[in-house]
Amino acid sequence: MPFRFDHLFTITFTLFAIIDIVGSIPVLVGLKEKMGGIPAWKATLISGGLMILFLFVGEDLLHILGLNVQSFAVGGSIVIFLLGLEMVLGHEIFKADADAKSGTFVPIAFPIIAGSGTLTTIMSLKANYGEWYILGGILINLVVVYVVLRMLTIIEKALGKNGLTAVRKFFGVILLAIAVKIFSANLAMFGK
Repeated sequence: MPFRFDHLFTITFTLFAIIDIVGSIPVLVGLKEKMGGIPAWKATLISGGLMILFLFVGEDLLHILGLNVQSFAVGGSIVIFLLGLEMVLGHEIFKADADAKSGTFVPIAFPIIAGSGTLTTIMSLKANYGEWYILGGILINLVVVYVVLRMLTIIEKALGKNGLTAVRKFFGVILLAIAVKIFSANLAMFGK
């Protein structure tokens, strides 16, 4: 089977929109000031490890719970849809944990970078794409995450508040469309 660049592109773009590292810049800048800096390599490795672990072991976990990838994909597509709606409308649907400890693992690696939305998306993508394409998309996004974490202050100044809002809304619309695609593709499996 020939390599499909369109699959890799779709997965990479989907994960980029869900991880929303650009939209998280204001939060990350605040955390960087509180923590006295963010170790970019450590946060990238921890979040990448969580995503890759969930990619390869997540399906086994679903079987233990008596679920299949299609049912998880339908549920995940609803979460992705709500995340996209949140980004477009600017209203908080998913409430952040007020007691989250500042640190590289919590809340930076999880849930900001590899949050429930990202892990749900990885499982939802498995219903439509091969694991190696998803792994490639994860690795490409980890490079982007690392670069953004290293250049937080520069990116924030370059985009400005309005630029960050525009980017967030754009990715929100993309997520809405991806959620509808995943939902419709996997809902058909229930009729069989």
